[in-house]
Amino acid sequence: MPSRKDPDASANVPSFYGAELRFKRELAGLTLEQLAEGSFRGVPFLSQIERGERRMPLDLAQHVDRKLGTDGFFERRCEDARKARQSGHAEYFADVAEMERHAETIEEWAPMLVPGLLQTAAYARAIVRAAMPRAFDEDVEAKVTARISRAELFESERPPSFWAILDESLIRRRILPDGQMAELLEHIVQVVRTTRSILQIVPENSAAHPFMMGMTKVMTFADAPPVVYVESLHSGQLIDYPTLVKQYRESYDLLRAAALPPEASLAMVEAAAEDYRNGKPRD
Repeated sequence: MPSRKDPDASANVPSFYGAELRFKRELAGLTLEQLAEGSFRGVPFLSQIERGERRMPLDLAQHVDRKLGTDGFFERRCEDARKARQSGHAEYFADVAEMERHAETIEEWAPMLVPGLLQTAAYARAIVRAAMPRAFDEDVEAKVTARISRAELFESERPPSFWAILDESLIRRRILPDGQMAELLEHIVQVVRTTRSILQIVPENSAAHPFMMGMTKVMTFADAPPVVYVESLHSGQLIDYPTLVKQYRESYDLLRAAALPPEASLAMVEAAAEDYRNGKPRD
């Protein structure tokens, strides 16, 4: 059996929170299964909290305090961990941003927006400003910084294998001036090539295919079950129910078959970037 990997409690607030949870649980002589019993959460969920990879929701914090006799400690600290996790991200995305850093594989379907891991600062700024037209500049910049910094995971010792499928409309829709659109598309190609990632484009003239609606991200991990993240305008949902995860993964595999091959997809993005550079983008 492989040795247990203890979290580094000094890394950040969620890691400290998770390490304390494991300490209190083991002090009480309980297994993860025993601690999860009576809650609406599974063992993988609790395990990820102990590793500092997910935040603890209020209902689970209250359950843990009752089971461990910790006098409301985890309920009181729940808000601290939540705030620490956000770091410029929307609350519903905070867990996802942390989980990306621990993923073995990340597979994305992006029908409306370029995935955050492939965005430039100019693109991220335009998207954030469009969604938050009344936001203060410092709030917008905090979100832009948080989004762009996510790509640092590609520089880690063991970066995740990344596979993105984009709708062709993303490279045709002029979110930015032509020069910045060219920079965006060139950046996408550079990231894909330098990280040995895979990019596919679903052409605009394709027939009906799975995932015709909504952004979807599938993540797998070395020591935890896979999860799916789906997002709409002002909300997102993590799905770890095995049957649903399996259905999403099957749909993603069908989507791969409907998309152009990787080299043809990159060639399309490069051609679109050149068109923008020449001031003649295809409408």
